[in-house]
Amino acid sequence: MPPTPTLSLCLYVAGTSPKSVLALSNLKKICEQHIPVKYELEVVDLSQDPSQAVGYQINVLPTLVRKHPKPVKKVVGDLSNVQEVLLEIGLKPNGHSPGP
Repeated sequence: MPPTPTLSLCLYVAGTSPKSVLALSNLKKICEQHIPVKYELEVVDLSQDPSQAVGYQINVLPTLVRKHPKPVKKVVGDLSNVQEVLLEIGLKPNGHSPGP
């Protein structure tokens, strides 16, 4: 069984809408450049399966959800504000490990 990642993220998007595409692009850059810990990233297209929005009460797209570590945190929008995204997912801008 593989070890549990230190950070588990899920990006909820609406197909290939401009904001969804931009959010995914921004998130990939953030992960590559700013996340020094083992992480897991899942992308859920709610245009394919809207029922997946229920579990985390997703009302606005795109939305990034930090599933692990608890508590759950959310960031809504195109994720262009790197500092805000890092703080919301529990990383300090200088790359410290995630925390509650």
